[in-house]
Amino acid sequence: MTSDFYCDEALSGNTPVDVVAETDTVLAFHHTKPFWPVHIVVVPKVHVPSFTDLGDCDMSTVHDVLAVVRQVAQKVESERGAARVLTNLGDYQDSKHLHFHVNFGDPIR
Repeated sequence: MTSDFYCDEALSGNTPVDVVAETDTVLAFHHTKPFWPVHIVVVPKVHVPSFTDLGDCDMSTVHDVLAVVRQVAQKVESERGAARVLTNLGDYQDSKHLHFHVNFGDPIR
């Protein structure tokens, strides 16, 4: 497997995902190995390396991703009273594909 789980597995259908929200350009789904009780991942459907390296991505894709992140975070916040939104960069970014985590709760141990 390469360093892009999202293109290789989630977006290709090789790994089934539980979809939370989807548009023509963005997919949001429950993390396949959650770290928090509520752990949703939001990704663009095209390869974008990271938040600081957009590659050949059109900025409209980033806007689309952020709109879905906002929608998912609002839903989690309204249901749970709080939400976190985070992304990782550089060595912290396990999968080299832009993605945001929307989560709630203490880490699952």
